[in-house]
Amino acid sequence: MAKDYPASPKAQQLQESKKQRLTYILVVSSLCIAFYVLGAWQNTTLPKPVGNSAVITRVDCDPAKTQSSGSVPSFGTATSDALDFEAHHQLTINDTDTSSTLQQFPACALNFSEYTPCEDRTRGRRFDRAMLVYRERHCPGKDEQIRCLIPAPPGYQTPFKWPRSRDYAWFNNIPHKELSIEKAVQNWIQVEGDKFRFPGGGTMFPRGADAYIDDINKLISLSDGKIRTAIDTGCGVASWGAYLLKRNILAMSFAPRDTHEAQVQFALERGVPAIIGVMGKHRLPYPSRAFDMAHCSRCLIPWYGYDGLYLAEVDRILRPGGYWILSGPPINWKTHHKGWERTKDDLKQEQDKIENVARSLCWNKVVEKGDLSIWQKPKNHLECPDIKKTYKIPHICKSDNPDAAWYKQLEACVTPLPEVSNQGEVAGGAVEDWPQRAFTVPPRIKRGMIPGLDAKKFDEDKKLWEKRVAYYKRTIPIAENRCDITDILLEMDRILRPEGTAIIRDTVDVLTKVQAITKRMRWESRIMDHEDGPFNPEKILMAVKTYWTADASEQH
Repeated sequence: MAKDYPASPKAQQLQESKKQRLTYILVVSSLCIAFYVLGAWQNTTLPKPVGNSAVITRVDCDPAKTQSSGSVPSFGTATSDALDFEAHHQLTINDTDTSSTLQQFPACALNFSEYTPCEDRTRGRRFDRAMLVYRERHCPGKDEQIRCLIPAPPGYQTPFKWPRSRDYAWFNNIPHKELSIEKAVQNWIQVEGDKFRFPGGGTMFPRGADAYIDDINKLISLSDGKIRTAIDTGCGVASWGAYLLKRNILAMSFAPRDTHEAQVQFALERGVPAIIGVMGKHRLPYPSRAFDMAHCSRCLIPWYGYDGLYLAEVDRILRPGGYWILSGPPINWKTHHKGWERTKDDLKQEQDKIENVARSLCWNKVVEKGDLSIWQKPKNHLECPDIKKTYKIPHICKSDNPDAAWYKQLEACVTPLPEVSNQGEVAGGAVEDWPQRAFTVPPRIKRGMIPGLDAKKFDEDKKLWEKRVAYYKRTIPIAENRCDITDILLEMDRILRPEGTAIIRDTVDVLTKVQAITKRMRWESRIMDHEDGPFNPEKILMAVKTYWTADASEQH
């Protein structure tokens, strides 16, 4: 039988084969490690962002960078060559005006300076005046839409920075003196040279909004974090909401467009959240259980009318345990009836009707002191069936979706709360106190009440937002057939201030289409890499609306 010796040719062949395999493995492993290190180095050696330019100092992908028009100063300096995406797009977007051969959008006439498409007074006159339907939203049809750029008024100036903007605004930005004349006694607003000054006064708080809020704080706590969101109905110039901000309470103010133009325009110029709105025939545009507190200071809403329709709507949007604050007629009528030029009997009857409606909603009256009266919505509806045996109107809502609010007609009924097992349990789950509330999974998501969202997705989204600021991906369905991208961008242009910024995150296909339109809107823009690096298919478009105003000669 043959025998292999150490020096035999067969043994040498085996050793050589092993060496070759080992060498091959080492070479492949080395290459893998080298390429991994190289890729990681390229992804982490981008220039470090400074200050507010955290996103925009990354790789510049703007194909128009080499144009002679220059760049937006605030964008910082890009460090690599522009990338050209133009030849590779296959996506078709619902827009017919993105051709580079089309001219810039023209400027609208000066009389469009305060144009609000769905709150146009001329269009509103076509509708019924009952229940203020004519002051509700009535949007233009396709044949009424305009495709021009809404100009800022002549002499427009950059608003004051917060918190000075709470007290001052440039007159040229809101050139209306009417409100300062009509409300002079109430100390809402004053004209001082080229500025408006907001003393913080109001119809029912002559000592100022701060002192008025202190009075509320003596009755219910505004400082323990339990109240974070509030809604101010018929807000005037939103001084109540403006002064709540320093107490970590965020108030959404709304008022109709009326003889004083759009009062909320003053609120927005001050830096206070506000929308044009009215309590008419439709629900307010918020889901149920959205606010911790609602407020009416002589807001002139007939709370007892239409079988308690409007107070039932406040009940819908208040959280369990939330508060409703009322000041002005008829509260404290014994003191103010002469000033209000109404009889004692008339005012007493009005207050009795409001008290009855509040009780029929299963609310509890917390306190009435001076000019303030406060009610509280119950934490749950365990006792409500017994109350409804006495107060049959408004009835309990049947098979309605309480969160459906967009163009949903009001109904005089009590929105039922989720069921509970005991008297101390908060219907639908209790929310955390502020600021813990911002980072805690909301009860609706915990209970699976929001389609497509669960606790895991909430935590993932929270971590993502801790890393960067972005818009929710599906907020505006640009790539779908529902929306015309040009109309979306023109509306963004309308509501942006001169030198305001728009940030759009999407794929390159969508962003290049968007950028082609923004070039026709007097915007300056760049497409940037995703914050995770150039290999992410999502990019970021940063755009700045350039400064321009209406021609002053049009005023004459």
